[in-house]
Amino acid sequence: MHRSYLYAPGHNPKLLRKAVTLGADAVIFDLEDAVPPQHKAAARTLVATTLAEHPAWVRVNAARTPDCGSDLAAVADLALGIKIPKTESPDDVTWVAKRAPGTPLICAIETARGLLAAHDIAAAPGVQHLAMGGVDLQRDLAAGNGNLHTLYVRSHLVVASRAAGIEPPVDSVYPHLNDEAGLREQAEFARDLGFFGKSAIHPRQLPVLHEVFTPSEQELVWARLVVTTFDSADGAACQLPDGEFVDLPVARRARNLLDLAATVPRR
Repeated sequence: MHRSYLYAPGHNPKLLRKAVTLGADAVIFDLEDAVPPQHKAAARTLVATTLAEHPAWVRVNAARTPDCGSDLAAVADLALGIKIPKTESPDDVTWVAKRAPGTPLICAIETARGLLAAHDIAAAPGVQHLAMGGVDLQRDLAAGNGNLHTLYVRSHLVVASRAAGIEPPVDSVYPHLNDEAGLREQAEFARDLGFFGKSAIHPRQLPVLHEVFTPSEQELVWARLVVTTFDSADGAACQLPDGEFVDLPVARRARNLLDLAATVPRR
């Protein structure tokens, strides 16, 4: 799983080439909001050309629009995955999946309608992650931009993802580039709710995201001790040396943490 997804505007050749060198776990070439309407056709050609040398995800325009159809015709066979913005129904997913067969999909939830349909969207074939589209969703809900203002939304996406058996949702971008403390706080808030990974709009945000979403050595020491102690007790409830109670759910959580650590690069 990816700790970071770095956006690069699809009409800027310099930024497209540079983005893949900056250390993000994944890069998303953007054909949607970052590209002015008059540059979309040229951006498709440029992104397709760049993908041939630098594999990346692509955020297309909204499903079931002419722009999205043109996007998928240009990049579906080349992209590592497709991010669908403003997903509001499983029909949106099906429409994209038919034009990008076998390509992993991230579905951004950016409206109240999409939020209410999140479980059905998560269960649609091809969906790998839901993602929170924070800025658009806050606008649609007329909500504030604090973490607690979006607690219900984030928790709902975690539950929908888990119920559908897909990977954890990906958190939205944090738009304040000079607020590292706020970025860390929001990333930790999302992680503790069950998200994994967060989108970034600038490479200076990557170190914080990688730190937050990489299991710490302290966490791994705890997980190894739990597994070793539980296995030594032949699966019976037991205690750690500090008195922490360990039973099957605790042991499973520890194993899940070790499995997660094996999927992300070590910092």
